[in-house]
Amino acid sequence: MPHSSEKTPAEVVQEQVDAYNARDIEAFLATYAEDIEVFDHPDTLTMSGHVQMREIYAGLFDRIPDLNAAITNRITIGKFVIDQEKVTGLPDNRTLDAVAIYEVDDCKIRRVWFVKDS
Repeated sequence: MPHSSEKTPAEVVQEQVDAYNARDIEAFLATYAEDIEVFDHPDTLTMSGHVQMREIYAGLFDRIPDLNAAITNRITIGKFVIDQEKVTGLPDNRTLDAVAIYEVDDCKIRRVWFVKDS
């Protein structure tokens, strides 16, 4: 039986992106550690833990049915995965360009830093 630690950090992050695009909150949360911390780069904590993440993302998934994140570039170095993303499907036909820096440990995303195009 394969052990879950065989997943690479990039595979874990891709599972998260796929769940996000499917708006599958359970699969999305399953990729994150229970004590996940999400920051606006460099150090502004915007959410922590599954409860807060569920509240925010479940609402987002419900309100924005066409939400989609396309990965335009990915860099992996050790336990870090850096994705350049273009988010589409937002209200008023807006798009968002962002960089997400994921820290993956023991097959779970532990921390995320977002760098957004403001």
